[in-house]
Amino acid sequence: MATPDKVAVVKEMTEKFRASSAVFVTEYRGLTVAQLAELRSSLRGVATFSVAKNTLIALAAKDAGVAGIDAHFSGPTAIAFVTGDPVAAAKSLKTFGKDHPALVLKGGVFEGKPLSATDVEFLASLESREVLLAKAAGAFKASLFGAAYVFQAPLSSAARTVDALRQKQEAAA
Repeated sequence: MATPDKVAVVKEMTEKFRASSAVFVTEYRGLTVAQLAELRSSLRGVATFSVAKNTLIALAAKDAGVAGIDAHFSGPTAIAFVTGDPVAAAKSLKTFGKDHPALVLKGGVFEGKPLSATDVEFLASLESREVLLAKAAGAFKASLFGAAYVFQAPLSSAARTVDALRQKQEAAA
């Protein structure tokens, strides 16, 4: 028989699964409460970090239609529900994991596709959305300057030719 508290936790986590663009599963064995608070503050704005029982997490994932991460629900499990930039959240988890080896990335789900721990680390190695957009804008700007040069080159060449002819006529006269 499910208690009302457990039903409420499953319902809340189901909503978090549905509202998240990505979910990262971690093991937090050995982290202190202060370290977990530090991790939560580093994720603030891009993700929420929740600790719950594995059975409740599995029920919430099933209710939300999230598949492929049930294998990660063993041991003390905590989940980062990403509502902001998934790359920034993965970077925060990876950086925190370097400073605190007790935090272990197990895997996750990104846009409905299951991820392994290696996939999450690869996602963390990507540049942020803003940097990628800036690089794309720079590439577009460079190609526009190149096109402008190509269109301007015949005109400047013609102007130089006319100027050379004028100087030749002045020298001859």
